[in-house]
Amino acid sequence: MRSLPAVTSARPPAAPSPAADRPWSGRRLHVLGIAGAGMSALAVLARGLGAEVTGSDRAESRYLDGVRAAGIAVAIGHDAANVPAGDDVEVVRSTAIPDDNPERVEARRRGLPDVSRHALLRDVCAAHRVIAVAGAHGKTTTSAMVVHALQGAGEDPSYLVGGILRATGRNVHVGTSGWLVVEADESDRSFLETGPEIAVVTNVELDHHGTYASHVDLEDAFRTFLAGAAQRVVWDDRALDRILPADADPATVHRYEPRPRPPADGANRFAVGDLEASVPQPGIHNARNATAALTAAGLAGADPVAAAAALATFPGTGRRFERIGTGPAGTVVIDDYAHHPTEVAATIAAARTLGPRRVVAVFQPHLYSRTRLLAGAFGAALATADLICVLDVYPARERAEDFPGTDGRTIARAAADRAGGRTVLWLPTIDDVVARLPPLLRAGDLCLCMGAGDVDAAARGLVAS
Repeated sequence: MRSLPAVTSARPPAAPSPAADRPWSGRRLHVLGIAGAGMSALAVLARGLGAEVTGSDRAESRYLDGVRAAGIAVAIGHDAANVPAGDDVEVVRSTAIPDDNPERVEARRRGLPDVSRHALLRDVCAAHRVIAVAGAHGKTTTSAMVVHALQGAGEDPSYLVGGILRATGRNVHVGTSGWLVVEADESDRSFLETGPEIAVVTNVELDHHGTYASHVDLEDAFRTFLAGAAQRVVWDDRALDRILPADADPATVHRYEPRPRPPADGANRFAVGDLEASVPQPGIHNARNATAALTAAGLAGADPVAAAAALATFPGTGRRFERIGTGPAGTVVIDDYAHHPTEVAATIAAARTLGPRRVVAVFQPHLYSRTRLLAGAFGAALATADLICVLDVYPARERAEDFPGTDGRTIARAAADRAGGRTVLWLPTIDDVVARLPPLLRAGDLCLCMGAGDVDAAARGLVAS
């Protein structure tokens, strides 16, 4: 860890949008879908760079407090009148905004630029030195750990993270150091817009079947992500050799793998090079996340000892092994965003390290397509718990009628087939979980509520019951 070189020069930035050569202080942006996590964060960063920003969305959200605190005016409800006057306004829209949105219609009528979220992300990243964290699993936590490590070493990076940092209560910050830590999302290929100086890959696994035709297609995208980076931080899994650019200088490739140490005082302890480190979050996957974060922070010039000391106090991010409270019979209730078989298995394994009497897994499948394709793997992962409860599918952007015969019972049956006689419950709604699960919980249990939908409401309901 101490021998990691500091990055001294940035690679040429990714190609900006046509508007990016204008000074930020001269740009006027109107952001559609500004209440979402990603769009709100981009709006705040653009405002921090000097742009004049307004926005609109159909409803309030928890992210809008930070948006308004940044001096951005927000209209609730979409209306042509929301688009500011003038012929120099760029209308920026999220992927969820349809062509017939009245503000997009008004922008076309006036001949205003129609800017995608991808283009704004590219412009914001081009204005910074970027540390981008990508991967199927762990990128939110690892990104937040990079931020925490840099801050602990005296840096003030900007950041754009897909989850709420518990230390700050926000997912975005306009810093002063010139660095921008970005959670780089492969789900819509937007990670290819980040142009990182330091690129981190936690793992590669096909999770977005609507975006990638095959695992080969996915690997090609990750290879492109790494190709332009000055430094590459990659988990030491030889399967990931396939994503390294063929002409990559070995000196720019930094493989990471922690060496576990016995836990002490509840800490997850490990070694990175000659440095002893720890994080409060359990599980080997969190030790790997922290090792990646320390490696990236070191490459950015952070003092390794100060960075490691900071991670020992890392409070985590929202919905990532987040302790909600104590439920019936004194059960510890944890909420986690795990929504892929690999994540479910890792979260259950992490819970085991805490020594509970039983691990109770409450799982809400996310997307019908993922449920249909990965039901067997979900069943095998859930079967590592002692008591299993499966909810119905959280549809997100999909419709049940497009996936006949697929629902939460698809995974419940797969779990029952692998559970060796352990109890598997089909409780389709959150209300069902809160009403029917408490009598089955015992003292010493740890209850994991997992999924990318609204299953966190079940965790809070169990604590309140």
